[in-house]
Amino acid sequence: MKTNVLFFLALLALIGCKQNVEPTVKQEVSKFVHDVNTGPKPWTSETFESTEDDFTFAIISDLNGGEREGVYATAVQQLNMLDPTFVLSVGDLIDGGTEDKEQLAKEWDSFDDRTAKLNMPFFHLGGNHDLTNPTMREFWKNRFGPRYYHFIYEDVLFLMMDSEDYEEERMMEIYKARAKALKIIDGEIEGTYEESEYYNMPERRIGGMSQAQLDYFTEVLEANPNVKWTFVLMHKPLWMREDEKGLGPLEDVLTNREYTVINGHFHSFSNQMRKGHSYTILGTTGGSQNLQDSMAFDHVSLVRMAKKPVITHLKMEGILNEQGKVPTAP
Repeated sequence: MKTNVLFFLALLALIGCKQNVEPTVKQEVSKFVHDVNTGPKPWTSETFESTEDDFTFAIISDLNGGEREGVYATAVQQLNMLDPTFVLSVGDLIDGGTEDKEQLAKEWDSFDDRTAKLNMPFFHLGGNHDLTNPTMREFWKNRFGPRYYHFIYEDVLFLMMDSEDYEEERMMEIYKARAKALKIIDGEIEGTYEESEYYNMPERRIGGMSQAQLDYFTEVLEANPNVKWTFVLMHKPLWMREDEKGLGPLEDVLTNREYTVINGHFHSFSNQMRKGHSYTILGTTGGSQNLQDSMAFDHVSLVRMAKKPVITHLKMEGILNEQGKVPTAP
């Protein structure tokens, strides 16, 4: 019994000594540890960038206008490797151009099944292939909700616009003219595509938006005047249209803030400064390409949002896995 008591007292004394030697203040552990303590050092600086309150998002471009099989599925794998916070789109996600609801369901199921393999949220945005006629407009509403919308993430405002925002009568005129032009291209009827009604419609290249959409985004901007940055995404370049159905009236509201405009549709990459701001037209992420156009390439865009956006466009052919290869679509 005496032996057990002595052992217990000794154990208490040992615990007490251990507690006494523990530091009362937690010591900071250096982020950069090395053993080169004297003389020259084989690095340029020991001043490292401090942790910033930033995030990175990605953008994909056109899949359609003649989708090439496997490209988008590969892009999904590459985006998972790059691990952005979320992914945005600029439209033309399906082939579309039909009033057949079963066909539309099949095409959207195919796109959404591939997109579901992303490890992060994806934001839909419609293009002319996705919103060609009133039937497709209704299909979009039932599946994805609003055709144009906004959201704020980490004090950054995103305007997701609908560049196919026409009155229903005008939409049907464009739809029928487009259907006829496609028959000319396919050789089903005689004619020259460049002389067709559709080819000469301004909406074919630059789209249009309603007063209702302008009013909506005007209210959004007026309600959020002090965000860190504003991104304006659309499919067709509404900013090229010079009347009231173009982006001009909204650009007037955007004037006194930092913003960036990004769209797709042309399947050829370009960037320009307009009104002191960056306007980018993306290439493709699986859509058809003009082989004679050096700026027609498949890519994804990464935007690191720190004090201001740092935008990097990555050609898919250069995004390699650990084995040094472009991931193979499953």
